[in-house]
Amino acid sequence: MLTVLVASSKGGCGKSTLVTQLASHWAQDGKNTAIVDADRQGSSFRWAARRADNVPGVLALEGGRRALDKIPSDTQRVLIDTPAGSHEKDLEPYLEQADVILVPALPSTFDMDATFAFLEHLQQIPRVKRGKLPVGVVGNRLKPWTNASQDAMTQLAEGSPFPVVAQLRDSQAYVLLTALGKGIFDYASENVRSHQEDWKQLLRWIKRQH
Repeated sequence: MLTVLVASSKGGCGKSTLVTQLASHWAQDGKNTAIVDADRQGSSFRWAARRADNVPGVLALEGGRRALDKIPSDTQRVLIDTPAGSHEKDLEPYLEQADVILVPALPSTFDMDATFAFLEHLQQIPRVKRGKLPVGVVGNRLKPWTNASQDAMTQLAEGSPFPVVAQLRDSQAYVLLTALGKGIFDYASENVRSHQEDWKQLLRWIKRQH
């Protein structure tokens, strides 16, 4: 079983987007996939509930540590969607279970400041400090043609204690598909495939850590 913990100290940074898109990828890949939605907003839980019969299902569980105990033994991929503003105490129920941590970061000054503070906090977690729990940073909702996004990625590359493992473009496709309980990996059109390319580096990184 591979367990991915998605966390950030900043709300609205795209945690649920990471969770749902990765879930759609692994479900389409034939993996038994589950989401543990510990965020009170329940976005990932509702997404899984909306999945149509013509795409592979994703099990969704609400709650914290107790939800982890309910994951079926044949589950191959678990994604944990944590609340905004999480710190070590909030993440504690999941840290021993996690195989990797993903931290989404948005290209704005306020978001970058919050991200760097959160990454410094993660460095103090014992498993992370010992190199037993890999952390990857994901640039999210980027507009690669703008100076703001380019500068943000340069800041992350130079200032983050952890590697930047993906750069995901801003797109309405995520919004539209989320409303349907689907992800970009549930489709094979040329337009969607171009978005899927953005995820390859992240998927390779996760595979190497596992």
